[in-house]
Amino acid sequence: MSLAERIIQEAPDAIVVADSSGKITLWNAGAERLFGYSAAEVLSQTLDCIIPEAQRRRHWEGYTEVMRTGVTRYGTQVLRVPALRKDGSRFSISFTVGLLKDDEGRVEGIFAILRDDTERWETERGLRKRVAELERAARSTRS
Repeated sequence: MSLAERIIQEAPDAIVVADSSGKITLWNAGAERLFGYSAAEVLSQTLDCIIPEAQRRRHWEGYTEVMRTGVTRYGTQVLRVPALRKDGSRFSISFTVGLLKDDEGRVEGIFAILRDDTERWETERGLRKRVAELERAARSTRS
């Protein structure tokens, strides 16, 4: 196994690669831990196995456009979205993406490096709730 292959397999973060049609072509050990699926279960399956149903339409519209144009506006931006585990539970992930292009510059697929972001999401949700409570209290004392 090459050094690159060892790094991919041993990375603590999930590394997932999908082809231009959205079928999974690489699923590392980090992805197995994060989502609960073995590589054998998801290779050649679409990304739908980790995308909540409510987000699938929007995801595939964007995915299709990126594959068609070869341009993503999320190149260095950390994305945060809900995801699904094998057991059906939802959780929050953060990830970055990169495009895989052939020698002529055509997009062959996309890769993502993902991690569980649930703790941050829950902390922010708690803070938003507390701010809303404080704003309501401040308005009621002014009235």
